[in-house]
Amino acid sequence: MEYLNVLWAYLLVSAPYLLFGLLISGAIHQFISVDKVKKWLGADKFSSVFKAALVGVPIPLCSCSVIPAAVTIKKSGASNGATSAFLIATPESGVDSISITYALIDLPMTTIRPIAAFCSAFFAGTLQFMFNDFELPPEEKEGPTKGCCPKTGKTTSEADFSTKFKGMFKYGFGKLSDDIAGWLTIGILLGALIDFLVPENFFMGMGMVENRLMILAIGVPLYICASASTPIAVSLMLKGLSPGSALLLLLVGPATNISNIAVLQKYIGKKGVIINIFSIVFVALIFSFIADYLYENFFTLQLNEMLSKHEHGAAWWESASAIILMVLLAKGVWKEEIKPRFFKKESSCH
Repeated sequence: MEYLNVLWAYLLVSAPYLLFGLLISGAIHQFISVDKVKKWLGADKFSSVFKAALVGVPIPLCSCSVIPAAVTIKKSGASNGATSAFLIATPESGVDSISITYALIDLPMTTIRPIAAFCSAFFAGTLQFMFNDFELPPEEKEGPTKGCCPKTGKTTSEADFSTKFKGMFKYGFGKLSDDIAGWLTIGILLGALIDFLVPENFFMGMGMVENRLMILAIGVPLYICASASTPIAVSLMLKGLSPGSALLLLLVGPATNISNIAVLQKYIGKKGVIINIFSIVFVALIFSFIADYLYENFFTLQLNEMLSKHEHGAAWWESASAIILMVLLAKGVWKEEIKPRFFKKESSCH
């Protein structure tokens, strides 16, 4: 019963901000299409690395979703540097993860996290631009592609405001929420479980180096999306993990995993994969020490009191948001995780 109370506290705190993040993500999706990103990043110039890192920070794509987008951008002529910068910045940060960071942690961490994501992406892209001359085989390069379904009606660029307004909700509370539902559910359940089971001050006996080595050993090979990693990081902070070590998990977990590394070798080469992993870990470690220094000397860590005290006196809109979030998560888990295991996928063209 106590675990359910902890779980409900996590939902109450995170739901309003996460729903807002999903809505803003839908707006970004409607106005910043992959085609536009391809045009911005297509030139083989150093400036495209900066643009890719900057554009990738707010775009809400998880590590699984960003691979097809990045491959499309690469095949359309983007450099290894721009492709890598986009690949790193996008899963490490997004409007949804920024909003839930503010809800569960505090404003300083909400600010540091996207800055660190940009820096790691820009650093990796710069190294790629300078040292990686990998080229795609000619047969892998392609121009604009057409979908299998015939186009009907207005295109996205021609759609009026009402169409785009509806599309914000359709994408934010439809496709995007479905995509992250599985991992986000795991993150919230696991975060509440850590809070419930792990003793207070569990990490106080560990040194800073030990903390970071443990997180790197877990975070580099495994994958968890940016939004889902946040409640886990918060639960660990409640048990004594330093803010810097928590930031390390927030940066490394979403940006690296074994399956994506295997796929990327084909598009940026083995050297490119090594450069990316090195850059992510190197910059994340630097920012983890910066974060600890800032919190020790300038900021006071203020995790949401509802999490640490498990208080449940919530406003009606917080309870309503939590219920809506549970419905969205259940819908997404059913559509993306359960239904495909029992029903064959049908073609998207009819």
